[in-house]
Amino acid sequence: MEPLFVSIGVVALAEIGDKTQLLALLMATRFRQPVPVIAGVALATLLNHSLAALAGSLLTSAFNGPWVHWAVGLSFIAMAGWALIPDTLAEGSAQFAERYGPFVATFVSFFLIEIGDKTQIATAALAAHYQAIVPVVAGTTLGMLVADVPVVLLGGVVAKRLPLKPIRFAAAAAFAALGVAVLMS
Repeated sequence: MEPLFVSIGVVALAEIGDKTQLLALLMATRFRQPVPVIAGVALATLLNHSLAALAGSLLTSAFNGPWVHWAVGLSFIAMAGWALIPDTLAEGSAQFAERYGPFVATFVSFFLIEIGDKTQIATAALAAHYQAIVPVVAGTTLGMLVADVPVVLLGGVVAKRLPLKPIRFAAAAAFAALGVAVLMS
């Protein structure tokens, strides 16, 4: 159960203020159809994080030795630093949405923008650490939904009232604590 709960917490914190959360907000305000937007976020996250977890797990299985342990621990610490940097959504990132409905536009945009994102990399690192793909993917997907569904349902009201700076610090602290715990184990 630990991989599931740690994955939910870490990704939910890391997602607040992230560019994918901004994209979810953009899709919600553009389409005003929360169910297809949430379904697109959920499916894109599930697919993207499944691939990331599989990659993290395979890399750890293929390469043994103490350096892998150190690489995973240091990657969490690097994620802590990255979590402190505020994200912005680049102009034109969601122009694809103009041509397609809310589900397809959200799914494709969310999947593509999540590539290389801190939550995707965190998923790979969590899977490498725990060697438990299903609980990690379930947790990271639920973590994304915990952070994104309220924003989709309530629009900018929730996003504008969240204290992003303290939340970024909390996410950074969670990543740093995971990194230290991995390095000390």
